[in-house]
Formats: sequence, C-alpha cells, structure tokens
Amino acid sequence: MAQRTDPPSSVFDGTNSSYRSDLVRLTVRTKRFGNTLVYSSAFMAFVAAVEVGIATALLGLPVTPAPLVVGLVAFAVYTIDSVADADTDVRSNPDRANYARRYADQLMIAAAVAYGVAVALALVGGPAALALTLLPGAFWVLYASDWLPSLGRATGRFLGSVPRLKDVLLVNSVLVALGWAVAVTFLPLAFAGVAITPAVGVVFGYFFLRSFVDAELPNVRDVDADAAIGVATLPIVVGVEWTRRALYAVDLATATLVAAAVSMGLFAWPLAAALLVGVAISVGVTALAGRTSKPDLLGIAPDCSYIVVGVVIVGVWLLG
Repeated sequence: MAQRTDPPSSVFDGTNSSYRSDLVRLTVRTKRFGNTLVYSSAFMAFVAAVEVGIATALLGLPVTPAPLVVGLVAFAVYTIDSVADADTDVRSNPDRANYARRYADQLMIAAAVAYGVAVALALVGGPAALALTLLPGAFWVLYASDWLPSLGRATGRFLGSVPRLKDVLLVNSVLVALGWAVAVTFLPLAFAGVAITPAVGVVFGYFFLRSFVDAELPNVRDVDADAAIGVATLPIVVGVEWTRRALYAVDLATATLVAAAVSMGLFAWPLAAALLVGVAISVGVTALAGRTSKPDLLGIAPDCSYIVVGVVIVGVWLLG
C-alpha cells in the first residue's frame, strides 16, 4: 500500500520566507527610524516644543511660534553637541557617537539651517524673542566648547588651567537647566508680549528643577566614561546612591513648589496634577538609576515625562 502524503497547507501561516523577509525589512526600517529620531536630536526637539506648549498652557498665553522656535534651537544645539563630542561619547553611547561620526556633515548642515530658521522666526517676535532664541546657543558655547581652556592656555599664569564648564561638578547641570528653563518659560512671553507674573516664576522654577534632574540622570549611565575623560559629575563624586537621594530631594522641592503655587491660587488643581504626574515619573526613573539593565532609559525616559504631562494637560483642556 502506497504511503499517503498530505499536500502542503494552502493556509498562510506566516512562516514563508517572503513574509519573514518583509518582517525583517520592516523591523530594520523601524529601528533605523527610531535611531534617527533619537540620535539626530529630532526627539529632543519635539520634547522641547512640548515643554514650551506646557508653559504656554500654564500661563494662559495665546498660541505663538515659540514651541517651533525652541524645538528648532534644541535640535541645533543637541546636534552640534553630539557631533562635537562624538569622540568622547564612544564609551558612554557608542551608537549615538557612531551615528554622529557617520553623518557629521549632514547633521551640522541641518543644525545650521534649523538655528537659522529659528532666528528668522524670532525676529517676528521682537528683540526680546531674538535674544532668548540666541541664548541657548550662547550657553552651549559657554558650556561645552573649548574657549575657556583655550583662554586659560593663552593667558598662562594669569588663569592657569581652566576646564570646560561641562566638566565642572554641578556647574554643568545647572547651566544646562538654566539655559532651557529660561528659553522654555520666557520665549512664549516675549512672543505674546505679556508681563512677568508670580506664575511665571513658578513655571521657571518647575522647568529649572526638572531639567537639572534630567541633566544629572544620564550621568549615572555615563559614570565610567566621564571618569575616564575627567568630567566631574554627582555619581562620580558622591556615588550613585547619594546621587539618587539628591535627585529625590530636587523632585521633592519641585512638588513642594507646585503645591505652594496651588495654595496661592496661581494654578488650578487639574493643571498642578498634570505637573505632579511629571514629577512622579521623574521619581520613578530616578529610582532606576544604577539598578536597571537598560541604562539608556535614564537618557530617554525623563524626556518622555513631558509628553505625558502635555497629554494630561490636553485632557484637562478637553474636559473643561
């Protein structure tokens, strides 16, 4: 009796080679798109624009070009920084460093165009808007470029060896936080032509404190690389555990500031609750410092918290 052989199934089960090839190509393209968003600083630009939107909503300001301007400036500044520091970032973030090296020319052109467009838009807002647009670039020069070490070498015995401010303990994170808090808070005011109020001070304080935590958290991931090149950060000087405690304290100060603003009638509770959601996420991310097997989360998750805050604020607005 002849052996019976069942015919191949005509039902598509997702195992044929054509399907697998398409799936692999889709996965590769998706990963490449994600890498481009992160490594090209496009994601940072989007987050910066969301932050300005949050400030605009909190202060009851009209819609202005401020989110777009700050987004373009953030893209330019972070792109230039990634290209300039590609050699030293190899140990801490090799994928980003390799991306910056590979597309250095294209990234620098894109950064120049982005900052140029931002400046052109700022001209519409007047002198104050223009000055605030130029401020993050000036802070980057002060923070990350070699002009201070070069000045020290040129003056010799008068100044001696002067490090980059990016390499100085706490100064690095404070300068980053200050630059972005000023731009995010005051640029929409400049475009809208609105005077400074006590609520503005609270918004500035919120973004300054949150940005300080955002700047220090990636230093936990980069502790070995920073130590190798002589950069002083909290995790290097006081250790990861004490860094977590210090950042918890900053988040507590942020929550206290928001609560005080509500008690003084500066913000309604729904908007304050949205801000506190961001603080809660920050605390959760800080708790992962030195404890997660995916240290890159420390660089991305804090920024994602602003997107969550923005979504909550939109929900509050829709619900009236």
